[in-house]
Amino acid sequence: MLAELRTRLSETWTRRQLSQTARDVRDAHLTYLTPTKLRNLEDALERIGTDCIEGDCVEYGVALGGSAILIATRMTPDRCFTGFDLFGTIPPPGEADGEKSHERYKIIASGHSKGIGGDRYYGYEPDLYGKVKAQFARFGVPVDGQRIALVKGLFDATVSFKLEKRIAFAHIDCDWHDAVALCLERTWPHLSRGGIVILDDYNDYGGCRKATTAFLERRPDMRLVEATHNAILVKS
Repeated sequence: MLAELRTRLSETWTRRQLSQTARDVRDAHLTYLTPTKLRNLEDALERIGTDCIEGDCVEYGVALGGSAILIATRMTPDRCFTGFDLFGTIPPPGEADGEKSHERYKIIASGHSKGIGGDRYYGYEPDLYGKVKAQFARFGVPVDGQRIALVKGLFDATVSFKLEKRIAFAHIDCDWHDAVALCLERTWPHLSRGGIVILDDYNDYGGCRKATTAFLERRPDMRLVEATHNAILVKS
């Protein structure tokens, strides 16, 4: 009980440190991210700006668009944003994912998953892409296919970049092992030195943690610098 109270008080204090956009996307039920996770995104975006890290921003797993909108509004004007998502019901976990992931997917697949604050679960929305696009426009960052782009489809078919593409910041929020592993590997060649990757589900699903651990073992130039809430990796 005491630990839960401390957590609530900490999140309340952190919420007060957030930008107005971060508070607004939470109030509009557009993100599952806690205030602390959102604050970590804002800190990363501030850091790549202060350190003049070359490249654009990407997100894998847009869902309702809350964190994507935050990234698009808080990144510096010279950067572009691309969000990748199926914009439908999430695909099933794989063999490398744990029981918790498979149990979660059973609830989703059954049609009984609950949305934020009693809303309809985003994976059941008949036109999630259109809904997310409308929210981007509402927050003043319209999806124009140039500075702001949303790419619809499975990651293995859509996540690819031109050789010269540079990435300064990536937010990976796609739950399962195989998706996380793919996004890490396809981001790494384009990630600038000093670039930051944040993994939302590192402490939530074992598959995400497993994929991240294996990736770090293969890539000694990537450092895990924080993992209390969402995991933060930096390329050296």
